[in-house]
Amino acid sequence: MKTLNPIYPVTALQKKTAEVKEAARHDIVRITENGVGAFIFASEEMFEKRIREAVEQAVEDALIAGVIERGRADIAEGRYIVGDAAWEEIEKRATSHA
Repeated sequence: MKTLNPIYPVTALQKKTAEVKEAARHDIVRITENGVGAFIFASEEMFEKRIREAVEQAVEDALIAGVIERGRADIAEGRYIVGDAAWEEIEKRATSHA
């Protein structure tokens, strides 16, 4: 389970600089002004890691969306099997790829 990002008031950038920087090495740090989210602070490594993760997730989402769309097109065109014949086809394909 993902934990919440560390949150610091803007004054912590001066008063607790080392603590904020250390937190930013491990996660995205949220900086507030007057109790409201205002800025995001992160190390270069963390920033690049989060960008990589976002790109990987976007690629995965696009691949899944493509598979779902292909499945919908197959159903619309009648390219599907139901019942026992479906299980037979699954077994046939599994053994041909083994």
